[in-house]
Amino acid sequence: MRSRRLATRGVALTLALALTAAGCGDSNDDTASDETTTTAATDEGGGEGGALTGMRGTTPLVDLGDDFKNKMLEIDPELTDFNYGAESYDAVMVIALAATEAETDGIGYAEKINGITRGGEKCTTFADCKALLDEGKDIDFDGASGPMEFSGNGEPTEASYGILEFGTNGCDKTKECIDNDKTEFVKATAPESADVAQVPVEGDRAGDGQLKIGTLLPKTGSLAFLGPPEFAGVKLAIQEINEAGGVLGKDVLFEEGDSGDTENKVAPNTVATLLAADVDAIIGAASSSVTLSVIDTVVTAGVVMFSPANTSKKLSSYADKGLYFRNAPSDILQGQVLADTIIGDGGTSVYILALNDDYGTGLAEDLKAGLESGGATVVDTKIYDPKAADYSAEVQAVKDAGADAVALIGFDESSKILAKMVEQGIALDTVYGVDGNMGNALAENFEAGK
Repeated sequence: MRSRRLATRGVALTLALALTAAGCGDSNDDTASDETTTTAATDEGGGEGGALTGMRGTTPLVDLGDDFKNKMLEIDPELTDFNYGAESYDAVMVIALAATEAETDGIGYAEKINGITRGGEKCTTFADCKALLDEGKDIDFDGASGPMEFSGNGEPTEASYGILEFGTNGCDKTKECIDNDKTEFVKATAPESADVAQVPVEGDRAGDGQLKIGTLLPKTGSLAFLGPPEFAGVKLAIQEINEAGGVLGKDVLFEEGDSGDTENKVAPNTVATLLAADVDAIIGAASSSVTLSVIDTVVTAGVVMFSPANTSKKLSSYADKGLYFRNAPSDILQGQVLADTIIGDGGTSVYILALNDDYGTGLAEDLKAGLESGGATVVDTKIYDPKAADYSAEVQAVKDAGADAVALIGFDESSKILAKMVEQGIALDTVYGVDGNMGNALAENFEAGK
């Protein structure tokens, strides 16, 4: 067990502190880092290494094998991470298998999606699953992202999380920031109450006999760094499906679209373009807030919306006409995993700092519940503005609280908050992050001083 103290230890930081917001994760947004050289922090013990060294956190993550990663790299050789790539791949696979079973690309295939992930004969490739369906058998598709086991509301009841830790060398353009040797993978299961009955599909949209997939994934905005692996996952799945004969005897078509974020408001125009192109499903968005801004338009059109990255609890019970699905787990699971991680490291009093949006406030509630049920005390919860110019007051409040651990639930703006913590003498090995603020892109943004 690692014991940690929220100390005001001196950290000499050599950063070009022109830090800009660049988030990641699930609900808000992020832009990738630029360039410059890696800088190092030296703590009072004289050791040299990245200023983020020892910071830990959780994110939905699967222990991907080299074979899948290599396939992803064939699609996009520039990939530097694979976050949500497997989930994007599986989203397309599940849709294609559901349409195969339903024998239509119209709205009727939505009724088959949940069943594709549970309760039948196990299969792991499109070709093998299709062969079973052609024999009239029920299937249980276990994909690159895991078994999924969807509830009746179209979200997984099982999930894999990575407990990540930043390494000692900081990060630059040639080295990942996360110390992969220290990454732990844990399985999480939703409470029985989350396994609800099938949500009825409402609508009567007919298909045209050829499955067309559209994407609402980030090419611009604060989550743009998440886009490459997500797009690669979609493209890889479509390639493999078409190599296996396609769906309904025809190749699956692809219409690429940008989700942007809630600030640049690209998503509504993208959705309009995708619907005009007669897509049968939209993969996305990555951000829960972006999804919530367009979901009504999508499902009213009778089109399936399937996110590889949304985790907001609000979507679990949203009136989605039975047409919204996600294979990223609800934050009710992550809240418990993060709480267990903090308590397991010896944390007994925790300060929660969370961004003000559906994702941040919801996860903060779940984390608090998990911490308190595990015997830890939540000293305070501060909900902050992710677009604020300065976080001095928030960080000072954290320091004054005297907690022995800090949970930072944020995205891009986390780089500014972490830099301010270092400036005020808070040791970052007492800080726990989630999703976006555990990503390599954000770490590069912090370390390089973009």
